[in-house]
Amino acid sequence: MAQQQNVDLRHARTGIELRPGLDGVPATQSAICDIDGERGLLTYRGYPMEDLAANSSFLETAYLLIWGELPTCDELARFEHAVQMHRRVSFRVRDMMKCFPASGHPMDALQSSAASLGLFYSRRAIDDPQYIYDVVVRLIAKIPTMVAAFQLIRKGQDPIQPRDDLAYSANFLYMLTEREPDPLAARIFDRCLMLHAEHSLNASTFSARVTASTLTDPYAVVASAVGTLAGPLHGGANEDVLAMLEEVGTPEKAAGYLDEAIAAKRKIMGFGHREYKVKDPRAVILQSQVEEMFARFGHDQLFDVARAIEAAAESRLGPKGIYPNVDFYSGLVYRKLGIPRDLFTPVFAIARVAGWLAHWREQLGANRIFRPSQIYSGSPPRTWMPPEERVSAPAA
Repeated sequence: MAQQQNVDLRHARTGIELRPGLDGVPATQSAICDIDGERGLLTYRGYPMEDLAANSSFLETAYLLIWGELPTCDELARFEHAVQMHRRVSFRVRDMMKCFPASGHPMDALQSSAASLGLFYSRRAIDDPQYIYDVVVRLIAKIPTMVAAFQLIRKGQDPIQPRDDLAYSANFLYMLTEREPDPLAARIFDRCLMLHAEHSLNASTFSARVTASTLTDPYAVVASAVGTLAGPLHGGANEDVLAMLEEVGTPEKAAGYLDEAIAAKRKIMGFGHREYKVKDPRAVILQSQVEEMFARFGHDQLFDVARAIEAAAESRLGPKGIYPNVDFYSGLVYRKLGIPRDLFTPVFAIARVAGWLAHWREQLGANRIFRPSQIYSGSPPRTWMPPEERVSAPAA
């Protein structure tokens, strides 16, 4: 009670309103991504996500996010070639990864590996355009290689070297599964990366901007974002969606499961978003990708369960503005592609590194170190006393 009274006093004296989690508080100005949650619209640099997903590629989209414009043919060819030539990682990084415990989480391995790149490539030359270009190329090129390498290393195998004849997404699936993917599977995975490449100032992107504002090493910027994404309140929701679908089991049980969960006030995994009051536009695109995959590679009964849950939720949760988000269907895509469940969040990081780098570069353009204020809720000024005069505080 005393602490709460102190908070109220400070609030009255300073006029500062506490907004837990900075909810709704603008922390920066950005030209990278725009979200219209009321109408379910997502644009990258002004381009609707639907247009990009239908016509672009992940690397072209990454270029757009980071440099602000779609590349010309020559610019795109140069960028793709540079990424292709920098996919390999130093044997020292691989040897370091071999020392990681096989039971360790892939996100922890990725964070450590991403940070280690700064030991090899950092020059702290963030005012040099060529250095910035090289940083972008190296991180976009090497993050997938490190994710795939740890997957094989923890299985007791040597990592597979990248193939220069394969495009970006196809090469990652090849390094991960040890076989060349079907072109349709590679294309769908590439779309998934595009859909996850950027989404405004979420927790990991904010972490990246805060770290970038200190003008530290860009590899540390990405490592800090990876560490933030590793938290269960940010990454991993698509893993939980699959667990929920497996728990429900059959489409016939969907409505009953939903009613029970609502009555118990349990979270429905894959539903709801702080930004969207309608169905997440990325979920709309992903649902079509799921259907295309199953038409080609065989059906997954969990998709029937997912559709049954969405249908039941429309009348129960729709009036509250709660609809499927991007995580509701992405796990089904990754499952069909043969991606292990605990790699879903590292795959998210492969995509989101494009957005993190776009925000890193934008932060450098008009930098001011982040230093938010706080509302103090501790004790009022007190007098120090020697140990023999102190009285033990009552147990909480």
